[in-house]
Amino acid sequence: MKRCSVAICLAFKPAVLAILAFAAAASAGPIDDLTAAANKEGQLNVIALPRDWCGFGGIIDGFEAKYGITVTELRPEATSEDQIEAVKAGVQSGSQRPDVIDVGVSFAPQAKRDGLLQPYKVSTWDTIPDAVKDADGHWYGDYYGVLVFEINADVVSRLPQDWADLARPEYRKSIALAGKLSANQAVMGVFAAGRSVTDRNVEDAAKQGLQFFADLNRRGNFVPVVGDSDTLVEGRTPILIRWEYLALGDRDRFAGKPRIEIVRPRTGVVAGVYVQAISAFAPHPNAARLWMEHLYSDETQLAWLRGHCEPIRVEDLARRGVVPVDWRKKLQRLERDRDASDPAFPSVEEQERAREIITKGWSGIVGVEIKCLPPEPDPGPMSFNTTGTCQPPIPQ
Repeated sequence: MKRCSVAICLAFKPAVLAILAFAAAASAGPIDDLTAAANKEGQLNVIALPRDWCGFGGIIDGFEAKYGITVTELRPEATSEDQIEAVKAGVQSGSQRPDVIDVGVSFAPQAKRDGLLQPYKVSTWDTIPDAVKDADGHWYGDYYGVLVFEINADVVSRLPQDWADLARPEYRKSIALAGKLSANQAVMGVFAAGRSVTDRNVEDAAKQGLQFFADLNRRGNFVPVVGDSDTLVEGRTPILIRWEYLALGDRDRFAGKPRIEIVRPRTGVVAGVYVQAISAFAPHPNAARLWMEHLYSDETQLAWLRGHCEPIRVEDLARRGVVPVDWRKKLQRLERDRDASDPAFPSVEEQERAREIITKGWSGIVGVEIKCLPPEPDPGPMSFNTTGTCQPPIPQ
């Protein structure tokens, strides 16, 4: 099978040769040997990991403290597409490049086909569901959540309960996606809206999602900016279509000021899996493998649960009874909510196809570009938005 285009293979030839030296270590070996090799490298470059996304700040700090390896956090605001481009551009330009990426599952298969990822199977490999991992170990799911409406209830008095409600006149200039179309979260938001209209097949749902947002745009309800916690709090985008774990994190963080309400829509509930992968051109390949061991350990999987994300190994954790007693009720609630809302878990192939239809069709059908919103004039020390750029957590 062809692993990459001729142009990419030629440009990356030195890095490809370097990677071959690690081919024998494609599966987890003795952790002490891996730790020693990683310590010699002394550094790890991660990308697109906002510190309040699934509790990644504490996870990064814990890795540094445990192994004495410095973690460089590149571009926390990067989207999934940005991460793939960073793997390519970093090698070609010689600039600082990521060792690992964390992308929406629909982005990973093509990255593998392009020869951008190297295989590695963590020691807990067998407890990761087969449906969310590459059989050769080039990528595998790490956590997931469902799309919800995150609402500033100090601004919105009547809460929308389903996608169709978003077309009401009272929601004029209110609704935003939490990401550009290069972000997995935004693509899945469009797909979920379409699936609320039809679930016959992925192509119909993707096309219906585009029509749904075209209608919202014509009505003046859609705000074509990257929505985030700043725009939500300021009331500039008081209704965000966002991953539930980010919305729950905002609700905890703002503690009622403003009052954040979270609505899981009655139809078109879609779950999205993010995956981890090691760059084929990782400058610190052993540190990258040790990072993967860290992420798929019981400790970090539980840390993701604490950060409102559902860890990919949750069934194994629950079966072995390692979930703390005070968290078991939370898991039971998540299971009840999931059953009640009947979320869909689109396959990798379905997500790839949906992303292709949505990204290619958006401009012609919806006809508006999603941009980062510049800040309003600074009202004083209580201002939330201070830079004019899209601040983390920006959806990947």
